[in-house]
Amino acid sequence: MTEGATMLDFDPGAPPSTEFDKGPPTAIARHFAALPPIAPEDRDIFWYDWGPVFYRGRLNGAAKVLGIASDPGPTERLVGRTLVGDAGQRVQGFLAKLGLTTSYALVNAFPFAVHPSKGGRARPLLSDPDQLAWRNRFYDLVTDSRLEAIVAFGVNAQAALKLWDTAPDVPTFRIPHPSAHDAADLAARWAAAIPAVRAAVTPDPGGDQTGPNYGPKITESDYARIPHADLPYGQPIWIGDDRWGRTATPRHNNTIERSPADRDHTMIWQAPKS
Repeated sequence: MTEGATMLDFDPGAPPSTEFDKGPPTAIARHFAALPPIAPEDRDIFWYDWGPVFYRGRLNGAAKVLGIASDPGPTERLVGRTLVGDAGQRVQGFLAKLGLTTSYALVNAFPFAVHPSKGGRARPLLSDPDQLAWRNRFYDLVTDSRLEAIVAFGVNAQAALKLWDTAPDVPTFRIPHPSAHDAADLAARWAAAIPAVRAAVTPDPGGDQTGPNYGPKITESDYARIPHADLPYGQPIWIGDDRWGRTATPRHNNTIERSPADRDHTMIWQAPKS
């Protein structure tokens, strides 16, 4: 394969899928609209001008697993759903190993993207009274008695979970964020968690818990594409499936990245060649 070439098993020009996420229920949309503003002196911690991203998955209480991550990235911002880029496709693979195809809700500790270099300044804001009350109410709104487990991916998610004083009494699992830099530790700790999470969670119809666990590193077989039913109508057919980039030369794990020339206000979006 020549440099930059791709081999696709989908047609980038295909019409949009008839399956799509129709958006949040009215009560939750109202809660989203009531998100407290970040104080002006703290806005430089975030890619604040791009606005918030709130969720992916089921918001009607049908979730068996609530997955909490840290904050949205560039792909999440342009798609308007969380955990849809490289990290999200790793999380989707994790959910697939649990036998879940639809019964999950994915949220963040921060609705705004955090500058990685300012993570230390961001974490105390999780305890800000207004942000804390809003976030805990959000988590309450999307979970009910059908919830079977909570998975917190990374330190920000784990801090948010610790502050959720009305969290349901279900098994909770604290594992590394899917973008953790120590690849061997990530794979080992995700692999260690899988048997216990499988034991806590009932698979969805058509789901399979008997597939292989993680090996010594995350491989392409551990990824899963984001279901069209999790995405807004009209997204390109290849959104949520970046394996064409992961197998390209040179490799790139995300189709949407911040521009080195203007990281605060410009993104670069690359489409695959058909």
